[in-house]
Amino acid sequence: MMLVTGGAGYIGSHVVRALAAAGEGVVVLDDLSTGDPARLPAGVPLERGSVLDRPLLDRVLGGHGVDTVIHIAAKKQVAESVADPLTYYRENLGGLRTVLEASVAAGVRAFLFSSSAAVYGPVDVDLVTEDLPCAPMSPYGQTKLAGEWLVAAAGQAHGLATAALRYFNVAGAATPELADTGEANIVPMVFRRLVRGLPPQIFGADYPTPDGTCVRDYVHVEDIASAHVAAARRLREDPAANLVLNIGTGTGVSVAEMIGVIGEVTGHTGRAPEVAPRRPGDPARVVASADAIAKELGWTARFGVRDMVASAWAGWQARNPG
Repeated sequence: MMLVTGGAGYIGSHVVRALAAAGEGVVVLDDLSTGDPARLPAGVPLERGSVLDRPLLDRVLGGHGVDTVIHIAAKKQVAESVADPLTYYRENLGGLRTVLEASVAAGVRAFLFSSSAAVYGPVDVDLVTEDLPCAPMSPYGQTKLAGEWLVAAAGQAHGLATAALRYFNVAGAATPELADTGEANIVPMVFRRLVRGLPPQIFGADYPTPDGTCVRDYVHVEDIASAHVAAARRLREDPAANLVLNIGTGTGVSVAEMIGVIGEVTGHTGRAPEVAPRRPGDPARVVASADAIAKELGWTARFGVRDMVASAWAGWQARNPG
């Protein structure tokens, strides 16, 4: 049985559905602060509560016979983390420590950690490899890097097979009902402004990039989910595994280019973007090398940027008819 923390959220629910479709037994722990029980497949049990609640974790891990933990639950907004680092360290690192302690006590054998490209910080290479020195620019990125260290140390000390998956920029949806409902990510953020008749916003147009806007590696959430299935199965097969892997496509897309695709897909092409000040904690370019995950897991991304935008737009329209 696999436990997915944060499994009722945007990314977590895609991971849960992919695991269930692959025939894995899954239980979800989620405090529902951003999650929605309706996202979960029929038959997947939901335990409501916080990853900081050790007695609850003990009950869930023992009661469901969990042998593999996929820890996705976390706070994830970069700018918010700069404004409120204490909350981010408490929730992200304190929560991870509590889940690890409970996992070790319950005899869990495999632990998969949801990390982020935010661990890298400013980089001066075309493609980011996993061995690049990390210098996160935000408390959010710091909590993810420190989390990787904690997971690896706990794995070595207690015999856990471990992996940290560094997500790049996640977008898209497998089905309309699983679409991202937040406003922290670029695609739903631009949708909301366009349908209100407002110009899309670009946070900083003076970066050292070809068009002055940030360049990112956008990954379809279905690809993120399939990478988790492959990684979880690898950890079960290899008790000595200690992996750190990017989940990316190897292709950079600027914010301005992404806004152009969004305009084409949605039909809202008439408004020039509005340039706002840079957001704290945003590096100019971060694009993944996906060679290591292909070698270790046999995984490659299947979807492109237009697929991501079109699937996200279908979800937006389903939630906002008319």
